[in-house]
Amino acid sequence: MAKILVAIADGFEEIEAISIIDICRRADIEVVSAGVEGKNLVGAHNIKIEMDKKITEVDSSDFDMIVLPGGLPNAFTLAEDKDVQRLLKEFKEKNKKIGAICAAPYALHKAGVLNQNYTCYPSFEKKIKDDGYHDDKNVITDNNVITSRGPATAMEFALEIVKTLKGEEVYKSVKAGLLA
Repeated sequence: MAKILVAIADGFEEIEAISIIDICRRADIEVVSAGVEGKNLVGAHNIKIEMDKKITEVDSSDFDMIVLPGGLPNAFTLAEDKDVQRLLKEFKEKNKKIGAICAAPYALHKAGVLNQNYTCYPSFEKKIKDDGYHDDKNVITDNNVITSRGPATAMEFALEIVKTLKGEEVYKSVKAGLLA
């Protein structure tokens, strides 16, 4: 069974985090959420959620992919947290999948794991790099790195993760069940 780690900090974008977790679980992908500040976090819009683990308890060898939702200050925390940055580098070194949406590609950039082509929340490319930024696509896959634009693209992003980890047939089945 495919297994992903969703790293989250306070100020996360709720639509993005929950969409990733929910849609991947519908596809029988094991999802483990890990909180930076602890196990109980508060989103950008004051929604509280409980994580499965703390980020300090995570071993990258247990997962096929790491995914970062956006939101502020979540994206900045993920970009500055030593454990998140270490995990991102380990996933890249092990040629595993990496995903980030909204402002979170900034954390990939800080870790040096963002590939040439990417997308993100408009204006965040100025904090990352103009070269390789695409504003004309909701989801960009560049080798093992998947990026997406923001809350309204969260379902499309999560479905791309499903397609990448589980294949076209499971992707189509989950997508049809969601009426997407």
